[in-house]
Amino acid sequence: MEIADLPIATSHRANLLAAGYSSLAALSTASPPRLARDLSIEVHEAEEILKVAVGANKSKGADGPSTSSVLKGVQNAWDMLSDEQSRRHINTGSADLNNILGGGIHCKEVTEIGGVPGVGKTQLGIQLAINVQIPVEYGGLGGKAVYIDTEGSFMVERVYQIAEGCISDILEYFPHCHDKAPAGQEKLKPESFLADIYYFRICSYTEQIAVINYLEKFLGEHKDVRIVIIDSVTFHFRQDFDDMALRTRVLSGLSLKLMKLSKAYNLAVVLLNQVTTKFTEGSFQLTLALGDSWSHSCTNRLILYWNGNERYGYLDKSPSLPVASAPYAVTVKGVRDAVNSNSKRVRFLVMPSCVNWVLVLEQ
Repeated sequence: MEIADLPIATSHRANLLAAGYSSLAALSTASPPRLARDLSIEVHEAEEILKVAVGANKSKGADGPSTSSVLKGVQNAWDMLSDEQSRRHINTGSADLNNILGGGIHCKEVTEIGGVPGVGKTQLGIQLAINVQIPVEYGGLGGKAVYIDTEGSFMVERVYQIAEGCISDILEYFPHCHDKAPAGQEKLKPESFLADIYYFRICSYTEQIAVINYLEKFLGEHKDVRIVIIDSVTFHFRQDFDDMALRTRVLSGLSLKLMKLSKAYNLAVVLLNQVTTKFTEGSFQLTLALGDSWSHSCTNRLILYWNGNERYGYLDKSPSLPVASAPYAVTVKGVRDAVNSNSKRVRFLVMPSCVNWVLVLEQ
């Protein structure tokens, strides 16, 4: 039984999820005074909630993870290496970005993509939602996408454009594809690509928590989903949260759940992140939002930034790949390899020795 299924008041269930109690196991560690404080309710109400949770645990036989369930997840190192080497990647649209990412965005991993406004985070997110659907016979995964939009930046017209660009590239690289795979050719329509993106519009952090908790059930019913994109993971948590300790705990629980889902359902999780200012060594610098503790919540971290007139991606964190950077461009067709541009922009330079950025105005 999940928190959402507990036979308690709807408002209490919503408050539990908002306070970071995303499972019965998490709730079982709370004391009545602490739960009352977290939910802003009376202690006797907290005691009743905990009694219901204990009863649900007993009926489920979930007094704790059994030895067999723990040992079921045991793997040897050789199997792990074979699994990693056989994983598929999702094409970013730029060969240079793919190269520094080890082939593209990895399934079974959580990748954070951060950057300043206008650098192309949402464009890359939409590109990934399209590219994950490229049929297997054309080198893709043939999967579907979940797009969780917290900012309202998902523009359907732009998605249609990027889908057209993807189809155009496939037809260019496989000019005789209609002879080879007519069934695959039937899939190469923008309408088909748009129909395979499941879109959730989120308007508060409580909705965001609820949707992420609902994902496990949704993915169980839609096993062909190969990527979950959250654009952006930070927006509502920066706006609505005053208790930083509570925010850290809630976000930690969400990140662990997303990492578990990525491995259980063999999909990629992509978290788009905003930037904020940080006063360091006598000057204000830009850094990714949510603080240092959040940086441990992802497997890979890609920072997008301006260098002169060009967009660059900087691989700041990876368990198996070296730190590296590569240029890319945002075109009418979507994210592609870099092209020359004469337009003047404000540029943000990544300092090689750290993840902070320095603001430089173009003359």
